[in-house]
Amino acid sequence: MTITETHHGRSGVTYIIEYHDADTFDDMDKSKCTQSYGVCFCGDKMVIGFGGKKKDWGLIGGTIEPGESFEETLAREIKEESNMKILKSKPIGYQKCTDTRDGSYIFQLRYVCKVEPYGPFVADPAGGITEIKLIDVKDYKQYFDWGKIGERIIGRAAEIKAVGEK
Repeated sequence: MTITETHHGRSGVTYIIEYHDADTFDDMDKSKCTQSYGVCFCGDKMVIGFGGKKKDWGLIGGTIEPGESFEETLAREIKEESNMKILKSKPIGYQKCTDTRDGSYIFQLRYVCKVEPYGPFVADPAGGITEIKLIDVKDYKQYFDWGKIGERIIGRAAEIKAVGEK
């Protein structure tokens, strides 16, 4: 499934966001992949974090650092931002974000993850996430609404999580 939306960034730049379902990221151009984020489930609750540049609620994850695999980034970011450990993860899709000024683009990867806490969340070492919350997945729009693309990402994650539990 592909969903395309236009996004107007905070700096005034317009982006074309194309979401694509994906069961693997093996064929992705690694040099264009900049983010690895998870729709994380701790038991039957979805984990969300507050903070970041937007000072808002959202998914847990972050920037892929040089030399890291996509999965290493995901595990590091989830540990740093929620103090949780990935027990199992699976790709669900990616966003291709194209800058309308020059046509340049990046990919942002999305996973579904089963997680458990190492212990209580105290603080993100980088200071980005200041609070985490475990919510019912059906209530996520009370915290953030990312349009049709967000609906697909969260919906696909919930579907895959449910299948994995049977």
